[in-house]
Amino acid sequence: MGQFRAVKVLKTLRSRDAAMPFIMLTVLIDMVAIGLIIPVLPALVGSFAGSQADQAYWYGVVAFSFGISNFLMSPVLGALSDHFGRRPVLLLGFLGLGVSFFGTAFASALWVLIAVRLAAGAMQANAAIANAYVADITPPEHRTKRFGLLGAMMGLGFIVGPVMGGLLGAINLQLPFFAAGALAMVNLLYGYFVLPESLPSSQRKPFSWRSANPVTSLRKLAQLKGVGPLVGVVAFSGLAQFVLYTSWVLYSTFKFGWGPLENGWSLAMVGLVSVAVQGFLMGRLLKHFSPQRLAVIGLISSALACALWGAATEGWMMYAVIGVNIFGVTVAASVQSLISAAADSRSQGQTLGAVSSLNSLMAVVAPMLAAPLLALVSHYPRGDWRIGAPFYFCSALQVASLCMAVVHFRRHSKSNR
Repeated sequence: MGQFRAVKVLKTLRSRDAAMPFIMLTVLIDMVAIGLIIPVLPALVGSFAGSQADQAYWYGVVAFSFGISNFLMSPVLGALSDHFGRRPVLLLGFLGLGVSFFGTAFASALWVLIAVRLAAGAMQANAAIANAYVADITPPEHRTKRFGLLGAMMGLGFIVGPVMGGLLGAINLQLPFFAAGALAMVNLLYGYFVLPESLPSSQRKPFSWRSANPVTSLRKLAQLKGVGPLVGVVAFSGLAQFVLYTSWVLYSTFKFGWGPLENGWSLAMVGLVSVAVQGFLMGRLLKHFSPQRLAVIGLISSALACALWGAATEGWMMYAVIGVNIFGVTVAASVQSLISAAADSRSQGQTLGAVSSLNSLMAVVAPMLAAPLLALVSHYPRGDWRIGAPFYFCSALQVASLCMAVVHFRRHSKSNR
């Protein structure tokens, strides 16, 4: 009997190890699809706008519409994944992405584009569910490394996707959206026929609307033992990242005159560094630094990088800063592993769904800040340092995150003595 149980446990562990490549491929396809549209979405919005200031404003509205619906629905989808399993919620997300991409390609007016992004945000929480999936199949002590591997897949998607999007967008602005929709449908089929479930029935819990609303989920996240101010770190560093993402394409267009192709290559460089760090260097870095120390060093690196991007006067400088911002890539995986370790095995979906909801809230706020900042500096001549205003703001946010992280880690260290 004991031998039978040992064999059964061994088979379970092997199947869980085997599940990691499956979820990594799923995330890769997902991020290639998302990366495809990044270099061209601002240009598509611009095709409906009359000036650069209008383009910045309406791009902010489009980004806001996705973020607000994603903020409201991410904890719901996370809680549903705790009840029904990760796989069906991931499949719903792939379907939502496909519908949104095709809808965007056929959009004939700004209101259609906004409506499509609202629907897409409500159905899409793939990153949070993928992280919960990894938490299901990974012991706490190995989660930082595996979250890093997942981040590497996202980075790889951001190498392939933006380059493809830039090349296709140079031919036709709608073409990347058709390609992204097709990839989302491929992911849906792959997930349906190949991807195994990660959450055992014994670890599932009933769905509750009360605990699934974003306010309650964020409150529970803040109450997790050992988390505390890390919620603020996630919020401020996340806001900095989303302001950066929202501003990148229009900033480089205003400052350097870049088009979809140039923006695609620059985003591919970001993805390349992310893959190199999270896929290959993360394990080595964790041998020398704790997740806490990595987070602190990463926040320092991110603050400096944002300031330097804003001050850049030539396009090549953007690439140089991307190349040296190695530690900045480690922040998300480090903080996420600390939060995941504080939650129990039955609440990984809800906890990481709450993290996703918090990030979605920052994605809601970011366009409201980035768009006015970009519109404010859009009239300055190319190369002017003042066009970097959104990036200087990001640097200040990263400094605030750094201060909160240092205070929290010092207090937590003293309480454990």
